[in-house]
Amino acid sequence: MRRFHESAGVEDWRGVGEGACAYFRTGSFGAGARLVNAISELPGLDDHHPDVDVRHDGIIVRLISVAPDYYGLSERDLELARQISAIARELEVPADPAMIETVLVTIDAFDIAKVKPFWRAVLGYKDREDSPEDLVDPRGRGPSIWFQKIDAPDPQVNRIHLDIWVPPDQAKARIAAAIAAGGRLVTDKYAPAWWTLADPEGNLADVATATSRD
Repeated sequence: MRRFHESAGVEDWRGVGEGACAYFRTGSFGAGARLVNAISELPGLDDHHPDVDVRHDGIIVRLISVAPDYYGLSERDLELARQISAIARELEVPADPAMIETVLVTIDAFDIAKVKPFWRAVLGYKDREDSPEDLVDPRGRGPSIWFQKIDAPDPQVNRIHLDIWVPPDQAKARIAAAIAAGGRLVTDKYAPAWWTLADPEGNLADVATATSRD
């Protein structure tokens, strides 16, 4: 992740929970379709393609390399990010990194091997091959699930919480907004990797960034 962000030509992109994402503000569905069509003409997409979400005012593009022993960014993602940004500039479509985020659901479990099959079945998810603590959506749409091993329950902590991955330059604003909306900061011990917040009834959420993570 660090190498990706330190490379030239990827200023439109932000590393979040899974891979790197860019949001291109097209302004209309038709303009978004034209951008996607131009991206589809790039060579080599048959065996390494971006995930694209097209909406009426913009598109989100996600790049990630998935293999049995690896789930993250690669040199191919770096080059593809540069090519996609070049296409967007050519079509005069601006990027808006402030629109980027991904969500991870964390479940505390005493026995991950016992709990995980239920969630795999009920969600229709599959194992992430390189990580025994993760489930991913084979359709590429829903948030990933991460199982966190615990040894004893904490009566003050809920057993399921959300991790909201945002670009590092958006974290403080997101935290401030959550606190202004009635939340509170539980701990910043792990910042800037993540800050733990709670809603007025104690339900937890982590605002996470790729900062200080390899």
